[in-house]
Amino acid sequence: LYNKNNYPPYAGGGGFIMDGPLAKRLHKTSETLELYPIDDVFLGMCLEVLKVSPVGHEGFKTFGIVKNKNSKMNKEPCFFRSMLVVHKLLPPELLKMWDLV
Repeated sequence: LYNKNNYPPYAGGGGFIMDGPLAKRLHKTSETLELYPIDDVFLGMCLEVLKVSPVGHEGFKTFGIVKNKNSKMNKEPCFFRSMLVVHKLLPPELLKMWDLV
């Protein structure tokens, strides 16, 4: 389905932040490309056309967070304060996190 050896740089799914003008440009660009079945990669393809490179941020924990069940840190709100997106938390864990924060 993809005619290049490597995918373009892309933002991992789950969440990303962009300004409104970029969102509008991405929308227009997306209409010029053939839809690709991996949404993260499709976003990267659109960004590549626009010559925009995604930038990583420590607050995006798309592979989950390292948790030590014996650590008090996991029960402290400050542990979560710098996180923007967190994957791999079960619903009860999410509710607990929001109660802490």
